[in-house]
Amino acid sequence: MADSFSSPGMLPDTFTEDEVREPRKFKVLLHNDDYTTMDFVVHVLTFVFRKTLAQATEIMLKIHNQGVGVCGVYTAEVAETKVVRVHQLAREAGYPLKCTMEEV
Repeated sequence: MADSFSSPGMLPDTFTEDEVREPRKFKVLLHNDDYTTMDFVVHVLTFVFRKTLAQATEIMLKIHNQGVGVCGVYTAEVAETKVVRVHQLAREAGYPLKCTMEEV
């Protein structure tokens, strides 16, 4: 029995093209509270999110003044990991710092 692909120059009757999609992106957010120090928030931003001191200070002030600030935009897995790491550091330091993620 002859295979429909065995003859040179013959194309299959139908073919599917896999659609390649960009991975979903998520914003990681830090939320203001009355207990977490500004210094600790700057530390988290520099340590977990690899921000410069100037960037971390700017984001920290936005969190302080507006109640929430964006730390970065990441794929779901990276965002989840960063949220967990922030909560671990905050717990270890005795702060109630809230960190969430939302789809862009």
